[in-house]
Amino acid sequence: MMEDFELKPGERLDDLQAGNLRIIQSDDMFSFSLDAVLLAHFAHVRSRDRVIDLGTGSGVIPLLLTAICKKGPREIVALEIQEHIAERAGRSVAGNGLSDTIRVVHGDLRQAARMFGTGTFDVVTCNPPYRPAGIGDASVMESIRIAKHEITCTLQDVVEQSAKLVKSGGKVALVHRPDRLVDIFYEMRRNKLEPKRMRLIHPREHTNPHIVLIEAIKDGGKELRIEPPLFVHEADGSYTEEIRKMYGGEILRL
Repeated sequence: MMEDFELKPGERLDDLQAGNLRIIQSDDMFSFSLDAVLLAHFAHVRSRDRVIDLGTGSGVIPLLLTAICKKGPREIVALEIQEHIAERAGRSVAGNGLSDTIRVVHGDLRQAARMFGTGTFDVVTCNPPYRPAGIGDASVMESIRIAKHEITCTLQDVVEQSAKLVKSGGKVALVHRPDRLVDIFYEMRRNKLEPKRMRLIHPREHTNPHIVLIEAIKDGGKELRIEPPLFVHEADGSYTEEIRKMYGGEILRL
């Protein structure tokens, strides 16, 4: 049951266009982008799965997963290192009446396995910082810098903790930049996470990909399936049909 949203000065309430969900956002943090929407639709989450979203930010991925997976995961833990952002995500969860499914936790991703135990989740999702610290981040506010740059965690931290948290046979789904693919594959294999599915996202046809989605299986066999590319925009700048369906909440899983 949806409840009243508690908004603080400078905050706004945005429509997620999925399952009548809304989310609290503010200009003092990195607002969710297409990357998070893509990852929520790419991740294979089944009913009764126990899921953890690392570096959850506004909590958009856990919220979307409850709408995309109609029978719902059993539990989603949303871990966020910035206390004020975790508090805000908690208010979004409560406002949508999802406190029984989503648990927002303030904590350091690098300590996740110690906090929750090893092999305790069926699925791990993460939209991590893409850029190394110190690259083009001097003038932006701290909360946005942490979301975009490897300041509080690195790619190595993300993969190592994901591998510890997920069960053998469980899945880890990441969204990242294609130019980090070699690093991603190296870290995954080193931690017994075998890449099994990959999809490249292009701004439009005849352009280079700018986003990559990867799903790995803990202790999985060596076989990678590359899915058809996804184009975000038509030639006229409008969204493609698949992107429109994602934003319209039409792509659902039983």
